[in-house]
Amino acid sequence: MRREQASARALRARLDEARAAAETWRRETEALATGLGRAIDSQFQLWKLTTAEREVSLLLLKGLSLREIAGVRETSERTVRQQALDVYRKAGLAGRAELSAYFLEDLLAPVHPGPAHEGE
Repeated sequence: MRREQASARALRARLDEARAAAETWRRETEALATGLGRAIDSQFQLWKLTTAEREVSLLLLKGLSLREIAGVRETSERTVRQQALDVYRKAGLAGRAELSAYFLEDLLAPVHPGPAHEGE
């Protein structure tokens, strides 16, 4: 019985530690996401995107298809396609992949291969 109680206390302590770590991670990532949102909005302002173009751009960055964006925005797919093209033109980008890469490129840490990967 004592062994089970000790085991239960140890499990509760580990659970409390895991909850604290999860809360710390949540706070840290929330701050990063807020900062990224500001950076994206700032770039959209520099590109002089309209409100509609900003909305379309964010939905493109989230991975929605043109059809899905049209549904969310309650507009035609043709309108969304034109707005996306306008975004790419204003930003000087070739398309969705470059739009995503523009914002992700600086977030991704460079890969430094270890000794096992040298020469590959």
